[in-house]
Amino acid sequence: MTSQFPGLESPQPKMGLEPKKKAGSSKAAGSREGPKVWNTKNLGLRLASDCVSGVFAASLVAPLIAIIDQGIMQNASGQSTLKESVKTSLTSLVLRPHTILFSKPFALICMVYGGTFVTANTLDTITSTVKNKPYTHVTADTMKFAASSTANIGLTLIKDQAFVRLFGSGGPPRPVSLPSYALFTIRDCLTIFASFNVPPLLGPVISRNMSTELEKRMSGQTVAQFVAPAAVQIVSTPMHLLGLDLYNRGCSGITWADRWAIVKKNWAVSSAARICRIVPAFGFGGVVNAKVRYGLLSRLD
Repeated sequence: MTSQFPGLESPQPKMGLEPKKKAGSSKAAGSREGPKVWNTKNLGLRLASDCVSGVFAASLVAPLIAIIDQGIMQNASGQSTLKESVKTSLTSLVLRPHTILFSKPFALICMVYGGTFVTANTLDTITSTVKNKPYTHVTADTMKFAASSTANIGLTLIKDQAFVRLFGSGGPPRPVSLPSYALFTIRDCLTIFASFNVPPLLGPVISRNMSTELEKRMSGQTVAQFVAPAAVQIVSTPMHLLGLDLYNRGCSGITWADRWAIVKKNWAVSSAARICRIVPAFGFGGVVNAKVRYGLLSRLD
């Protein structure tokens, strides 16, 4: 039957004229969207900027960190008090700076923090390359934590083994025990997490609670970069002291009550010393590394 109103005819169904969609056609369409774009422009110069900023930041903070680390080691082993050790080293830094700047402790500290900063920077550059992000893109994901922790822990274990042999309790050098390695590893994981992963998450929270005038002078990210690594030392210092005690006095023949007494005795002063070393290391050093890297990459972008 035809409609009485021209132009309003209902369309007749077409039987069997539409081609069937093949299975997997959506996947094929997705594959035709084009290859993934990587941001590889100036990649060599960007990686060089990562290395320059990391090594520069590490070199600035290494003298003070080496002095404090030596003092903590000598205080734990009984070679000297923390105060006397730091005083002697600071005097040498002022009057005979070459004795500090060309020393093995200084080189070890540069290795640890330079390697850690460069690893974190390089991962950011790799991420910005693969995800086609701006040069200055900074990540705060699990991969960055894993890479930075692996670099820092591996290099720090080398440094700690050298330090305990240089400033330990004396006697013939002996290998660092597995429990000491485990305690040093947990200590460093906490510090790395607080230094690289917490600030990007905590910074915006601090910024929202800062006055406009204060935020013009210092960002929440900068505040978090100083506060988070310092605060975690209160928790990680007992692990550090116990690891040193296990090395200095051995793993057998001493009760845990005796070990706890040593840890409790040195907890406050060593926590303060480690906060004083971590603020320049991952606080000041982290800010310098980030700002120098940003400045270098901004010129390339």
